[in-house]
Amino acid sequence: MKPLSGTALLLALLLAAVNLRPGITSLAPLIERIAADLALSRGLISLSTALPVLCMGLLAPLAPRLALRLGLERTITLCMATIAGALLLRLLGDVGGVLIASAALLGSGIAVAGPLLSGFIKRYFFEHMGRVVAWYSLGMAVGGAAGAVLTVPAMHGLGERWTQGLALWALPALLAMGVWLWVPNRAESAGQGEAQAGLPWGQPRAWLISAFFALQAGLFYALATWVVARYHEAGLSLLHSNSLFSLSMLTGLPSSFLFPWLAQRFGNRYGLLQACALLACVSLAMISFVPTLLPELWAVVIGLGLGGAFALSLVLPLYEASTPLAVSRWTSMMLCAGYGMASLAPVLTGMARDLAGGYQLAFAVLTGLALLMVLLAWWMARGVAPADTDAP
Repeated sequence: MKPLSGTALLLALLLAAVNLRPGITSLAPLIERIAADLALSRGLISLSTALPVLCMGLLAPLAPRLALRLGLERTITLCMATIAGALLLRLLGDVGGVLIASAALLGSGIAVAGPLLSGFIKRYFFEHMGRVVAWYSLGMAVGGAAGAVLTVPAMHGLGERWTQGLALWALPALLAMGVWLWVPNRAESAGQGEAQAGLPWGQPRAWLISAFFALQAGLFYALATWVVARYHEAGLSLLHSNSLFSLSMLTGLPSSFLFPWLAQRFGNRYGLLQACALLACVSLAMISFVPTLLPELWAVVIGLGLGGAFALSLVLPLYEASTPLAVSRWTSMMLCAGYGMASLAPVLTGMARDLAGGYQLAFAVLTGLALLMVLLAWWMARGVAPADTDAP
């Protein structure tokens, strides 16, 4: 098979990235209806978001091993097929157990794809990593925003059946799978030591990166699950609440592209991490305590903050390791520990709502986590040598 051009490889990367979020964000506008239709508590229905995140953490360490056995490119192809299968399973999602099972299968595909796509960037775009990560994170943001914005209109066009609205997102996954079948598979040429190497659990810096990733991911998935319900509880109409969530997701599109580019242009990714975390903290405080005061403004601000924090966190492992397989290992640890911890956020937020009778307390705790994210970004910046801050 002939080698593909850089443009074709970038297109394959973008198509894969687009499919890493809509299976999760498409649930948010419908979660209260699904809970009512299936007679599930908020704590239990939040598993539809938490389980993919947990699987994304627990199964991420399998990615380098599968890449060694099957090849990086072919493993990504299988991940796209797994995501498509999980979303097609949602056609039967009016049975609670099937909906939860589809969430676990979805998380499995995303878990393995994430670290390998970082290795893919390191392999094919070494000279332009910051720029390509910007496109990669933009692709993820596009998929996430599309899931949030288009699922309800799709459901209306499909006879008000939310199972079909959710399953519709299998189509872009099938398209991505077809494109990746044309990407030539390259066997990994790891040396004996690298082949036997594990994840960098003993590296303090890997833990700092993982902790930051856990905080931003936990905030994102807690909001993706419950922010519509928070706005609606505060007195806004369901249509207005959904539009605010959609606005924050759409704002994440330029944010996801802009911040990695700024980090490459000015060489200050940790300062930008602090700025993004601070934006998230301020906007979460407003949503927690005065959600009806300028809600569009704070929806935009939190989209900028969390979109930028996620995109910048994807860059970090690329500068900590020298080979595609090593980058996959650093990314695997970041996703394993990060998503493992982040998976608790949607469940605990839902349980706190059931126990407290309202969302304000739960969102106040999320605000505190955003403040912790600011402090952690500051701490990571202290451990970087001045020469490293100018890395591309």
